[in-house]
Amino acid sequence: MAGESPDKAEQQGSSQEAAVPGGGGRDPRLSVLRESESSSSSAVRVDQPTAVFKTLAPRTPEDDAPTETEPEPETEPVSEADAPEGDRLKAAVAAWVATAEEPEAEPEADDAEPDASEADSEADDAEDEPDDESQDDDADDEPEDADDESGDQSEDEVEDEADEASAEESVEEPAEESAEDKAPSASWFAARKPSADEKPTDEKPGDEKPSADEKPEEPVDQPTAMFKMVRPPVVDQPTTALKLPSSLTADSDSERTSVFRALRPDIPAEQKAAKAAEAAQEAARAAAAAPAPAAAPKPDAPKPDAPKPDAPKTAVPKAPEAPKAPEGPKAVAEAERTRQQPLPPLPPLDLLAELTNTPPPPPTPMRTTLRRVRIWTPLVLLLLIVFAIVQMVRPLPAPALTLSAQPTFTFGGGTLDMPWPGEGQGAVEVEGVGSMGMYGAQKPAPIASVTKTMTAYVILRDHPIKGKQQGPEITVDKKAADQAHATHESTAAVQENQTYTEKELLELLMIPSANNVARLLARWDAGSEAAFVQKMNAAAKELGMTQSTYTDPSGLLDSTVSTPQDQLKLAKAVMQYDVFREIVNMPNLTVDGIPGRIENNNKILLEPGVSGIKTGSSTPAGGNLLWAANTIVDGQNRRVLGIVMGAKNAKILDDKLTLAIDYSLKLIQQAQKDVTSAAVVKKGQVLGYVDDGLGGRTPVVATKELKAVGWPGLQVKLELTDGGKAVPHTGKAGDIVGQVSIGTGAGKVSSPVALKADLAEPGFDKKLTRLG
Repeated sequence: MAGESPDKAEQQGSSQEAAVPGGGGRDPRLSVLRESESSSSSAVRVDQPTAVFKTLAPRTPEDDAPTETEPEPETEPVSEADAPEGDRLKAAVAAWVATAEEPEAEPEADDAEPDASEADSEADDAEDEPDDESQDDDADDEPEDADDESGDQSEDEVEDEADEASAEESVEEPAEESAEDKAPSASWFAARKPSADEKPTDEKPGDEKPSADEKPEEPVDQPTAMFKMVRPPVVDQPTTALKLPSSLTADSDSERTSVFRALRPDIPAEQKAAKAAEAAQEAARAAAAAPAPAAAPKPDAPKPDAPKPDAPKTAVPKAPEAPKAPEGPKAVAEAERTRQQPLPPLPPLDLLAELTNTPPPPPTPMRTTLRRVRIWTPLVLLLLIVFAIVQMVRPLPAPALTLSAQPTFTFGGGTLDMPWPGEGQGAVEVEGVGSMGMYGAQKPAPIASVTKTMTAYVILRDHPIKGKQQGPEITVDKKAADQAHATHESTAAVQENQTYTEKELLELLMIPSANNVARLLARWDAGSEAAFVQKMNAAAKELGMTQSTYTDPSGLLDSTVSTPQDQLKLAKAVMQYDVFREIVNMPNLTVDGIPGRIENNNKILLEPGVSGIKTGSSTPAGGNLLWAANTIVDGQNRRVLGIVMGAKNAKILDDKLTLAIDYSLKLIQQAQKDVTSAAVVKKGQVLGYVDDGLGGRTPVVATKELKAVGWPGLQVKLELTDGGKAVPHTGKAGDIVGQVSIGTGAGKVSSPVALKADLAEPGFDKKLTRLG
């Protein structure tokens, strides 16, 4: 620039020294130029363009392959066309050195420094039409990119040439530079040689005085050097050094320069193996084809995509061209992936020895045992702690009452001897205690008017009467009034359209055993006799009377059959109704609308303690009686139920019924005599214990004396229960925790039981050792 100080020129000069391929410091060749320039007598010093160096391509495995070169004889010169790349470079450097040692004739002052336009024109001519001698060198020495060249042109000429170069570049891209293209030619060094007359002067460019005739030439800005950014290589490349002639290096004290080469990228193992195999095959073929053992193997032909190694060279100035668009980032070579499998984990002691850099001691039985103890002891302790915690937080099992006393009690006095009839079949039972025995075949047989017991049960079940109630009123229909005049069956003298209560009709049903009233109640309850019969059979099934069948509500038909056991089940169910017990215990009655007193056919009611239930007689059935009697045991009434069926040892029907009543009376009297009570459980007796589920047992005792009803030889069963309440986990002595009972139903007796000692939860040892 105009008005620049000499310091700036010196800085540019130093930049020229630094702009040597490889960036290795000062170049001895430039030191010669510096000396020549210092001796120059030129009064005006202008900025010189700095060189542009192209980024070296990374080295590839092909670059490192051995090249086959013929031994170069020192005495015989080799032509530039036949010489290899390195030799041609050496020849160019030698020619430049020769020109430096023997200066040519001094050119005229005007020719010492040709202006930028003439230099550019000469450079263009040299590029377009090289002479025969330097065609091989200079044709290859042309740089590839326009960014790599700069000259001493003026600003206008630089812009014109840049436009011209960009136009040429858009038409055809120059071929890739080879190593020869990057090396400077000898003519360039000769052109840069300063003349002998040029001497250094201390005058600054600004102190130059123009002559009177010519106008002072204003200095113009010179294009500065453009450096192309070097992309960082993937890995470092080996560097090479430029070997200079001994004559040049001997006289120069400057540092020897070297060219920086980035390391080649790492090659994957597969490519390495393939390259090694290929190199081995090539070496074998070269060894077989070589005539002499000293011959070096022939180098492999470089692949088109592999860049050639760049020889060290100096920058060749050229007119600047239009800068190219920045290239995108090249793909970085992928790093080699490891194929080594991970090692298995080491044992704990080996791992500790490796971390502490201490070898493990030699194994011995004692050390092995101690090591196992040290390893397993913490684990066992941890498991024990977890087990103890789990055992403590687990819910406790529910306590239960367990009977420890004798589960049964047998009454004394020998065995029971009942006066069983010699014909028919029957059974006797003490309600709530059990059966006193049975006799006969126990098979279904006709039961005659005993059927009316089921008719009364269905009516009271569906239309119950409580207390002194009489029940709904029922009107006698024409059919019931007409059947009242029947002579072959028992009836009640009711008239049509008369109204009777439910209780009055039940009295007429059970005491005089009126068949027409039974059919009237069936029609009133179910709408028809057939529908009522279905209800009778359904009720029998509900009571467990599996061997009974009902076909009519009165029992006149011999198809209605049953067994003694089934009839006792029905008797226990129907005797639960107060109004029924009241009716069957009436020896006679008077009903409005029916003249006279109506007597009960069951003459046994006159006997002490007898209270019903129903008689029945027919030719197929014989004499039948279902009865109930009471006996006093320990001041309480105990009901005894029995039945006699099939009494036929008589000529007329009334005698058969009387025979059945006599059989029943004997059985009643014997039962009233033999039924007694006995103290089965005494007060304070230990009956059992509370089991906490973990082995703990707390005894329980009866709070009062418990007597059971029975007869000689009867065996009763004791039952210890919680009384419907859950047994607690803890409690104090005397707390009620359950009850003991004997018998079932109406004859069942029970007594509370209490803790004999304090009840406590299981201890820690029991909780810890429980397994269930």
